[in-house]
Amino acid sequence: MTQTDPKKAKLEYNKLQKNLRANVGRAINDYNMIEENDVVMACISGGKDSFAMLDILLSLKASAPIDFEVIAVNLDQKQPGFPEDVLPNYFESINVPYYIIDKDTYSVVKSKIPEGKTTCGLCSRLRRGTLYSFAEKIGATKIALGHHMDDIVETLFLNMFHGANLSAMPPKLRSDDQRNIVIRPLSYCREKDLIRFAEYKEYPIIPCNLCGSQENLQRQAIKGMLSGWEKEQPGRIYNIFKSIQNVSPTQLADSALYNFSDLKIDRSGEKQEYAFEEEVVSSTSFEEVQYINVVELD
Repeated sequence: MTQTDPKKAKLEYNKLQKNLRANVGRAINDYNMIEENDVVMACISGGKDSFAMLDILLSLKASAPIDFEVIAVNLDQKQPGFPEDVLPNYFESINVPYYIIDKDTYSVVKSKIPEGKTTCGLCSRLRRGTLYSFAEKIGATKIALGHHMDDIVETLFLNMFHGANLSAMPPKLRSDDQRNIVIRPLSYCREKDLIRFAEYKEYPIIPCNLCGSQENLQRQAIKGMLSGWEKEQPGRIYNIFKSIQNVSPTQLADSALYNFSDLKIDRSGEKQEYAFEEEVVSSTSFEEVQYINVVELD
């Protein structure tokens, strides 16, 4: 069996950590996610992404040119078999202030959603409402979630395919009631890098088993589609993400974003040269080509 070279593994880990830290720092800077004296409520589910987010936020806090606080918060949804001691023990081991919130959303979801149906939608709404409310109670000014670039791109296609809606997860969001701001510091990070980072760090991962063996089939299908695209053309997921940062409303079709109805031609200015402007008329029903000088159309 091939033995891993410890020196090489350490170098790879350092490179990966540096890359993830740089991506998080760039996202925070690009969207002004964290400001002086912010209290950042880092929502920790027990999955690889939220563990990595907390790790990197604490690392940045130690060297950032501004002062801000990080508080870890876990919502214990009372799922059967949930290991209640894992996260408190971990938080204490890294000396981060934390809260564990007890809220039996599991029973609510099970009572409302028929067996075999996707529970993610209702579960997400209940979890979001609880976290929004708790953020106010503890004076948190930002709510940090562990969604990464792959999550954002998957959500874009989910909303297009199943909701006829061109939207995703923004890196920074103000809640509808304007009382909370959500940030996604991992927006520039790829899931494959976070998986490797979690393996290096050996986080005490807690799987989400609220759904039992049920998978969100729509998201899994999208994930499979994107994975195939990425193998076929590496960098495609990154390019798709960049496209939602480079939106041209005039090239889409949403009349709420751009006033298509009142568009009119205007030939009063100096004419610009078009490519291949010199056309050749091969046949016409007119005796000669008719040129109309349009100055203004009402």
